[in-house]
Amino acid sequence: MLKFLRNHIFPYWRSIIVVTVPLLLLPLPIIAGTKEASCGYTILIMAIYWMTEALPLPITSLIPVVAFPLFGILDTGDVCMAYMKETNMMFIGGLILALGIEFCNLHKRVALAVLLLVGAKPRWLMVGFMGTTAFLSMWISNTATTAMMVPIVEAVVAELYKDEDDKSVGSSHITVAISNDSIQELVPDSLSIKDNSEKNSSTSSQAAKDTEKERRRKVRVGVMMCIAYASNIGGTGSLIGSSPQLALKGIVQETFGSTELNFASWMAFNIPGVIINLFFAWLWIQFLFIGFKGQSSDQDREKEVKKMIRRKFRDLGPMTFHEGAVLLLFIVCVMLWFFRDPGFVPGWAHFIEDAHVDDATAVMIIVLFLFSIPAKPSFWCLRPKGETGPEKPSPALLDWKYVQDRLPWGIVLLLGGGFALSDATQASGLSDWIGQQLIVLKVLPPFVIMLIICIITATITEIASNTATANILLPILADTAVSIGVNPLYLMVPATVTCSYAFMLPVATPPNAIVFSAAKMNPVEMMKSGWFMNLVCVIVICVLMETWGSVIFNSNEFPAWANTTLTDKNENQCNITELLSTTMSDVSIWGN
Repeated sequence: MLKFLRNHIFPYWRSIIVVTVPLLLLPLPIIAGTKEASCGYTILIMAIYWMTEALPLPITSLIPVVAFPLFGILDTGDVCMAYMKETNMMFIGGLILALGIEFCNLHKRVALAVLLLVGAKPRWLMVGFMGTTAFLSMWISNTATTAMMVPIVEAVVAELYKDEDDKSVGSSHITVAISNDSIQELVPDSLSIKDNSEKNSSTSSQAAKDTEKERRRKVRVGVMMCIAYASNIGGTGSLIGSSPQLALKGIVQETFGSTELNFASWMAFNIPGVIINLFFAWLWIQFLFIGFKGQSSDQDREKEVKKMIRRKFRDLGPMTFHEGAVLLLFIVCVMLWFFRDPGFVPGWAHFIEDAHVDDATAVMIIVLFLFSIPAKPSFWCLRPKGETGPEKPSPALLDWKYVQDRLPWGIVLLLGGGFALSDATQASGLSDWIGQQLIVLKVLPPFVIMLIICIITATITEIASNTATANILLPILADTAVSIGVNPLYLMVPATVTCSYAFMLPVATPPNAIVFSAAKMNPVEMMKSGWFMNLVCVIVICVLMETWGSVIFNSNEFPAWANTTLTDKNENQCNITELLSTTMSDVSIWGN
C-alpha cells in the first residue's frame, strides 16, 4: 500500500490539493449562501494553496480576479485596481533602486569597506558580516544580500584556515620522524614493531585533528548562519526592506486612512529592535558554534585575512562616477522618504497643496534619474583626462534589460492579491463577522493577546511565505483590534515584523535556503539554533511595542482614526436596522 502511494499518488500531490481543496470546502458557500461565506471560502483556498505551494504563489494571488466578481463581492475593475496601488508602486520603485545599487556593485564596496574596519577574529568578523548584511537588507532584497555576502564569507573563512591542513600534515610527519629513529626509517619492518605508546600517540593525534576539523566546520557554519539571521532581521528595519511591511502599509491605508505609520515612524520604532535582536543573535551563535573562550591568537593569519579583504577592495578600483551618482540618489531617496511626513516637523509633502503625495512619488523621482543620468559622462569637465575626439553617448546609471530580468514581478502580484483579500473582507462583511467572533479576547490583557498572535505568526511563517502570512492575518487583526478596543497598530505592527522571524527551517526564507546549502549544515543544527531566535525575537518585539511603541505610535490609546472606522460601522448597522424596521412596519400596515 505504501509503495502504491509513493509511486502513484505522492508524485501528484500538488494536483490533488488543487482539485480536492475547493471541492471539500464547497459546502461552506452553498450551505451558508452569504457573501461572508463566499469570501471566507476564497480566503481558505488561497491560504491552503499559499502554505502548500500547490500552485506558484503569484498564480494563487490571481484567484481574487476570478472568484470575487463571480461571487458578487467586488467588481472586476475594483479587484484589478488592488494589484497596482500606491504601495505596489513604492515596492517596484524600491526594487528598481536596489537593482541600481547592485548594477554598479556599490553594495559590494560597502560590505568590504565595513569588513576592513573590524578585526579578523571570528567573533568580530561576525559583527562586521551581521552589521553589513542587516544594513543592506534594509534597502535591497534579502535574497540578493545573502547571495552577495556568502562568497565573501567563504573567501574570508578559507583565508582564515588556509594553512591549517598543511600545518597539521607537517606536524604529523614531524611526529613520525621523532617517534622513529634513523635506523627504523631505513628498515620497513620496523613499522610492525611499534609499541603501544606510539599507537596511542597516533590515535590521540588523529582525535586532535578531528576535533580541530569539527571546530573549523562549526565556525564556518556559525558565520554562515549569522548572515541568514542578519538578513531576516535587517529586512524589518525599513518599510521597503521586506514585503510584509509594505502589505501592512497598504492594508492600514486602505482600512483606516491616515495613521501614525510612515517611513520615519517605522524606522524610529524598529531600528532599536533590529539592533537588540542582532546582538542576541551574535551571542547565541557564539554560544552554539564558536564559544566564548578566547582562542589562541594567530597574528600572521589575521594579517593575511586583512590583506585578502583589502586586496578585494582594491580590485574594485576607485569609486567611479557611476557608483557616486547612485549613492547620492540613494541618500536623496531615503531623505525624501524620511522627511515626507516625519511627524515631529512638517514634511515637504505638506507644502504641496490640493494633492496627497506619498512615498511612491518620492522613489519614482529617483527612478527617473537612474534612467536619465549617464553612467560614464564624457562631456565638459567630466571628460577623462587625455581623451580626445568626438563625444560618445553613455549608457544610463541603470539598464532596463537588467531590471526586467531581475525584478521579482511575482512579489508584486502577491502584494496585490493580499490587498484584494483585504478589500473583499470589508466589502463582504467578513471582517465585521470575524471581529465579532474574536471579541471574546477582550477578557485577556492586550499584551497577552499580542504575544499569542506573534507566536502563532512565527509558527505559520516557518512553513508559509512571509508575504502570504501577512496578507492573511493583517486584515483579521485590524478588525479584531477595533472590536476589542485596542489600537490596531498595537497588534498589526508586531505581527508584521514577526512574519520575517523565520529561522528554523531552510524552506522558511530564501536566505535560510542559501546559507543551508552553502554551509552544508545539518537540518538539526538550523532547528536547534532557530527555535531560540524565534522565541527571543518575538519577546523583544512585543516588549518593544509595549514600551517604545507607545511613544512612537501612541499604541496604548485607542486612536481617533480607528474610532471613526468603528463609528462608520455602527452607523451602517443602525441604518440597516432602521431600514429593516421601516420595511417590517410597512409590511404589517399592508397586511392589516
